[in-house]
Amino acid sequence: MPRKKQSKRINIDSRARWKTLLKTVDHEEVPVTMIKTVTVNLVDGTQVTVDIDELLSEGYNSDEIEVMLNSRLKKLDEIIRNVDIYVNVDSVAKTVQPVTDSILKNF
Repeated sequence: MPRKKQSKRINIDSRARWKTLLKTVDHEEVPVTMIKTVTVNLVDGTQVTVDIDELLSEGYNSDEIEVMLNSRLKKLDEIIRNVDIYVNVDSVAKTVQPVTDSILKNF
């Protein structure tokens, strides 16, 4: 009896794998629509969180948000210790998974 051909499809849709993959992405290359929140940590210990998901749901477009965020970061540059960018893993997976499936379908 002939063996059934094994699927060579790679399953990369789990949240854990996406999170691991996203840790390697340069933050300057992340589209605003893929960002959940941005936390700006100031040298005095103050944290300022910008909820990008909320701004998008309020009707701001990604270009407006990007300009506003870049402007504020430049103004506060001297007192910023670091910036934490939290990516919306579900948005990235939803956007990238169809492309990934298409590329890998012939493997």
